Amino acid sequence: MRPTVTTCPQARAVSEDSRRRKDSRSPHPAATYRGPRAGTPTGGSVAGGCSQSCFCRGNSVERKIYISLNKTAPCVRLLNATHQIGCQSSVSGDTGVIHVVEKEEDLQWVLTDGPNPPYVVLLEGALFTRGRFEGFLSSPSTPSGVYSNSYGPEFAHCREIQWNPLGDGLAYEDFSFPIFLLEDENETKVIKQCYHDHNLSPNGSVPTFPLCAMQLFSHMHAVISTVTCMRRSSIQSTFSINPEIVCDPLSDYNVWSLLKPINISGALEPDDRVVVAATRLDSRSFFWNVAPGAESAVASFVTQLAAAEALQKAPDVATLPRNVMFVFFQGETFDYIGSSRMVYDMEKGKFPVQLENIDSFVELGQVALRNSLELWMHTDPMSQKNESVQNQVEALLSTLERSGAGVPAVELRRLNQSQPLPPSSLQRFLRARNISGVVLADHSTVFHNRYYQSIYDTAESINVSYPELQSPEEDLNFVTDTAKALADVATVVGRALYQLAGGTNFSDTIQADPGTVTRLLYGFLVRANNSWFQSILRQDLRSYLGDGPLQHYIAVSSPTNTTYVVQYALANLTGQVVDLTREQCQDPSKVPNENKDLYEYAWVQGPLNSNETDRLPHCVRSTARLARALSPAFELRQWGSTEYSTWTESRWKDIRARIFLIASRELEFITLMVGFGILVFSLVVTYCINAKADVLFIAPREPGAVSY
Repeated sequence: MRPTVTTCPQARAVSEDSRRRKDSRSPHPAATYRGPRAGTPTGGSVAGGCSQSCFCRGNSVERKIYISLNKTAPCVRLLNATHQIGCQSSVSGDTGVIHVVEKEEDLQWVLTDGPNPPYVVLLEGALFTRGRFEGFLSSPSTPSGVYSNSYGPEFAHCREIQWNPLGDGLAYEDFSFPIFLLEDENETKVIKQCYHDHNLSPNGSVPTFPLCAMQLFSHMHAVISTVTCMRRSSIQSTFSINPEIVCDPLSDYNVWSLLKPINISGALEPDDRVVVAATRLDSRSFFWNVAPGAESAVASFVTQLAAAEALQKAPDVATLPRNVMFVFFQGETFDYIGSSRMVYDMEKGKFPVQLENIDSFVELGQVALRNSLELWMHTDPMSQKNESVQNQVEALLSTLERSGAGVPAVELRRLNQSQPLPPSSLQRFLRARNISGVVLADHSTVFHNRYYQSIYDTAESINVSYPELQSPEEDLNFVTDTAKALADVATVVGRALYQLAGGTNFSDTIQADPGTVTRLLYGFLVRANNSWFQSILRQDLRSYLGDGPLQHYIAVSSPTNTTYVVQYALANLTGQVVDLTREQCQDPSKVPNENKDLYEYAWVQGPLNSNETDRLPHCVRSTARLARALSPAFELRQWGSTEYSTWTESRWKDIRARIFLIASRELEFITLMVGFGILVFSLVVTYCINAKADVLFIAPREPGAVSY
C-alpha cells in the first residue's frame, strides 16, 4: 500500500480527506515533522549510509549523500476568494529524523518523548485521521450551489442532509507543513529499512547517531486568497517583462456533442428544443493530481458515453422532434466551474444552445454502488413550486419510469420526502432558470461511496476486478459485473433520452453495449495505455496514455488527459468513419459536402492490421467538441466573487523528497569548528609565507653574456 509523508510542527499526524480509517484494507503511512529544522547533514556520515543502498549510483557527491524519492504526490496549496487550503514547506524545505508510527503508542513517543526532534513521521493509514489534528482553519464556504438564504434556505449549508457524513474535510483545511504521498512500495521499503538500520536501538534505548532523516520541499508561492494572489500576478504582468506569476485559475474544457448536428457559428432558434444529458468529469483527493474518482466521476461519465453510443444507433435519430446534447462538465468539484461557465456563455449568447432551448435536464450522479437494483431520481423541490415546472418534472419522472420498465436489472425510485438535490451541475442551471431536471444516483440520502474525493476511490471500490493470469488485452475485453450493471443504467438513460426527444418507435431496441463499458472502465481505472484507447486517439496524443489509470484532477494546464480521451471516445462512439485522406480530414473546408461548422474531424490511429504491425488510420466525423471551462470570475476579473468559482492553484518552484543520514549536533559543531580552524590556520600560513616571500623565494638572476 502507498504511504504518505508529511512534515508538521508538533508532529501532528495528517489524515486524508476520506473515511478509509474505517476500512482495514488501507494501511497507508504518513510522515510527520516536529520542531525546528535539523542541521545540515554532514557529507561523511551521509555518504557512509548511502553507499549501501542500490539508489546511490554515479560519481556525483549528491548521489552519494541523498536518496531521492521519485514517486511521490504532494499536498499543494489551493485558494479561493476568502481562504487558502492545502500544505507547504518552508522555503528551504523541512527536515526531520524519520520515525515509523504503526500504532497509537508510537505517535505519543514522537509527540512528547522523542529525544532528537524534529521528526518526520511515516504514519500507518489506520492512524492517518482527522483525530490527529487540532487547531487548524475551518473549511472555506462553497457558495456556488443553488441553495442559499434566498433560495431554499431550509436546504442551504447542508442543513437538511449531510451527503458525505464519513468525510473528514481535511482536504479543505490549511496546513503550514508539507504532506506527501509515497506511491512506490519499493521506496517505502527503503525508508523503513533506513529507519530500522539507524533509528531503532535494542531494548528501547536512545538511538545513536548517525540517524536516518528525510527532507521535504514543497514551498508554495501564493498566500492568503485568490484575491491576493491574482492581484500580485496582475501587477507583475503589468510592470515586469518577466512576471513572476504566483497562482493560476483552475481550468480545463467541457466536452459536449449533439445527437443531430447544428451550425455552431450561429445560435438555435428559440423554438428549437434540446434535452440535456449531463455528468461530471473531474474528481480530487488530498494529494495533487491523485484523483482516481471511480465512483465520484468515472462510473457516471462512462455510463453516459455508453448511453450516447446506444442512442446514436437508433434508426430514426435524424427525424426526432427534439435534439439531445451530451455534456461532460470539468471542474465541478471546485464549485461547478464547468457548468457555471456554460450557463454564463449561454446567457451571453456565446454558446449555440441557449437556456431557453433546454427542454429537460437529465444528470448522472454516482451510479456504480446501487443497493439491490434501485436507482434514485432526485429533483429540486424549490423550482417545483411553479406549477408548470412541477408538471414537466412529473412527465420527466414518468418517462424515466417507463424506460426502466423494460430493464429488469434497474428499478427507478422516487423519493418519498422533500429534500434538496445532491451536489450536481443541475444546481447551476437552476440558479439561472427554472428547468425540469432530474439527477439519477445510487443513493437516496447519504452517499454509498465511502471514498468520495479520496485516493481510495479506485476500481476496487466499485468492485471492478479481473481473473488472475489474464493478459492486459484479455482484461480489456473481460466484461465485469460492474460493467454489466452500468450498461443496464446506460440502457435506461438512452431509452429515456430517446423518448424525451420525441421518439416512439424504437425505444426497446436501444441497448447499451457492456463491452464498451468494460473497455472504458479498464482504460480509465486500470490501464490507459491499451489497444482500444490507442486506436481512437490522434497519433500526437499517444503520450497522454500511461501504464496506470488516468487521474481526473482539473489542474491548470488544459486540456487534461481525461478531457482529450473522453472527447475522442465520444467522437468514436457516436461519430462516423468518412472516406477522407489525412490532408482532407485536417482541412475539410476544401471537400464538397463537408462542413466544420456542423462537424469536428479527427484523424485517429485506428486499430492494428491483421499482422499487428501497422495501424489502419482513418478520419472520424462527429459533433464532439470542447468548450472552455474557466470560471467567469476570472474573465470578469471578479476574484472575490461569491457568484462564481474562484479556485486557483499556487505555483511552486520545486517539489521533491529525499532521505539521508544526519549527524549529531555535537559532531556538526565539531566539524564546523575544525573547518573554521583549518581556514584560520591556512590564512595565517598564507600571510606568513607572503610576508617572507623575499626570503623564501629568490628571484632568478638575469642571464649574463655568454662567452665562448
